[in-house]
Amino acid sequence: MADGNASVITKFILLGLTDNPELTTVFFVLFLLIYLSTVVANVWVIAIILASAQVHSPKYFFLCQLAFLDFCYSSVLIPKMLVNYLAGQVISCHGCLLQYSFVSTFLTTECFLLAAMVYDCYVAICHPLHYKGLMTPMLCVHPVTASYLLGCATSLTHLSGLLRLSFCGPNVINHYFCNMSLLFQLSCSDTLYSKVLLTVLSGVTSVTTFLIVVSSYLGILLTILKTHSERNRHKAFSTCASHLMVVTLFYGTVIFTYLGTSSSYQQERAKILSVFYTLLLPILNLLIYNVRNTEAKVAMTTIMRKILAQ
Repeated sequence: MADGNASVITKFILLGLTDNPELTTVFFVLFLLIYLSTVVANVWVIAIILASAQVHSPKYFFLCQLAFLDFCYSSVLIPKMLVNYLAGQVISCHGCLLQYSFVSTFLTTECFLLAAMVYDCYVAICHPLHYKGLMTPMLCVHPVTASYLLGCATSLTHLSGLLRLSFCGPNVINHYFCNMSLLFQLSCSDTLYSKVLLTVLSGVTSVTTFLIVVSSYLGILLTILKTHSERNRHKAFSTCASHLMVVTLFYGTVIFTYLGTSSSYQQERAKILSVFYTLLLPILNLLIYNVRNTEAKVAMTTIMRKILAQ
């Protein structure tokens, strides 16, 4: 427990990425452009998928959910960063906990959603004749709903652990958003329960989604190796190549970010890597999927022609 004479912290100071005024201006403009691009691109993709009959399939239903999550994820982090650059890098204690809760919700949901998307690829490649029967609209809704529920449940459980903590000492967070591991360092109360909770939930989420992803890709690899037709091999590879790139980028950066942040150097490295998966990955996801996706490009071209023809 905290000392009774100690003052209770009500605000945190986020150090951000740099204290250099010139770089701060550059980052403000850069992140503003990234956010506007992310919002426009994700809303546009969602609108295309909802409006075009050409892309009414399980793959695009999952992509629509991914675009929505990336939009929400960016909206939790970047607007606050931009405000901090203009009005000072301060966030209230409750605002900090709320921001982390939303980040945790969307991050966990995306982990499970990406696993569901891998399974969709697995069924499409390994069981193509049964694909429509296995991946019905209702069956697609189930894993997406489960992903959101697990994301919310995990976030609320983390929040219950954070609400047990007291903050009465230093209030400087060496990051651009509220990071749970850094909040542990600032707490003046016992953090064992919250740390165990974080480790257990993160471990369960990571192991579960990792097993789904690895087993699905092993099945895909075995199916491709058994295929004698070069054309069918290329088609199978094209089906899952985009998703493999997204999964590798997402899990790779998250794992490297949280592999040991005890030293100040590692914390700086983790902060830089966080920029990639929190700010850049949402826009990269759409570029990867759409650049390699003929159906999506055809659907976009068709809708643009209809808009211009009116």
